[in-house]
Amino acid sequence: MTMRERIANGKLFTDYCEGLPEDRVNCKKRMAVFNASGPDDTAGRMAALGELLGKKTMAWVEPPFYCCYGYNITIGEGSYLNFNCNFVDDGKIEIGRKVMFGPGVTIATVGHPICPDMREYMYTDPVKIGDNCWIGAGVTICPGVTIGENTVIGAGSVVTKEIPANCVAAGNPCRVIRKIDENDRKFYYKEREITEEDLEEEKNLR
Repeated sequence: MTMRERIANGKLFTDYCEGLPEDRVNCKKRMAVFNASGPDDTAGRMAALGELLGKKTMAWVEPPFYCCYGYNITIGEGSYLNFNCNFVDDGKIEIGRKVMFGPGVTIATVGHPICPDMREYMYTDPVKIGDNCWIGAGVTICPGVTIGENTVIGAGSVVTKEIPANCVAAGNPCRVIRKIDENDRKFYYKEREITEEDLEEEKNLR
């Protein structure tokens, strides 16, 4: 088994061989190009993002954005990442369609053994986020977490375990607070009601 295979299979690894250091340097170069892209150069920014991730994407990512390798990240169409997101992508990070990230979200797929004598070693556990999720500002998502579709993660939460679909979750550690229900079709924030008239007014202003 190669070192890259060990990483993919969640075994203990170090990252000093098989071109891994070179991949990280190349990622930093591509990251610098993306983070320096101009706000009025949409095509250039999207091209730089494609180079960084190693694949074309129809997501929008606000600079600055930070990652280790880039090619381990998949972001679905229509997703939006606000500024200053940090992805530790030694393992796979899979983000669905139309996922919204607040600023300063961290996703980590790598950890270290608790035993101090073994701390030089690492292991990976992938992270997966379903379609239509909203990840609030300052959220930290730990290795091995899966978040189900449509779910909202409250700002500042630390997500250490799986969160199911169609719910609102928050806290440290993050816990399910409630299910998304019909009441959420009536109110968008506290007692602020969703009405057809209000939506029509907004639409006509576009």
